[in-house]
Amino acid sequence: MYGGRRKDERIHRVSPQGMDEVMKDFIKEMRLTSGLNTRIIFNAWDEVSGAAAWTTNRFFRDGILYVNLSSSMVRSRLSFKLPEIMKAVNDRALADPLFVRDDPRTHLVTRIVLK
Repeated sequence: MYGGRRKDERIHRVSPQGMDEVMKDFIKEMRLTSGLNTRIIFNAWDEVSGAAAWTTNRFFRDGILYVNLSSSMVRSRLSFKLPEIMKAVNDRALADPLFVRDDPRTHLVTRIVLK
């Protein structure tokens, strides 16, 4: 035996893959896509909305992003800009190389609910 394989076994060449492809395959294989996609959307909310300091809790299910805010003033200001924020969150998520578009459990944001 040489290095854990028998002498008559051959090593087969595999076409080279980029690290981004290998990471996406690993994430899918380990079933981490929905959690990672959700985390990417949460980070996009923090960056785009500017309300990370007032965000107390976030929840994402079936395309709806639920956000609890500690300030009613921030909530009312953000409510006027929800369509722009939603588009910016989706754009930011799609720009992330680790975001998996074809995950059946995690979609892009279709609605934002402020609480």
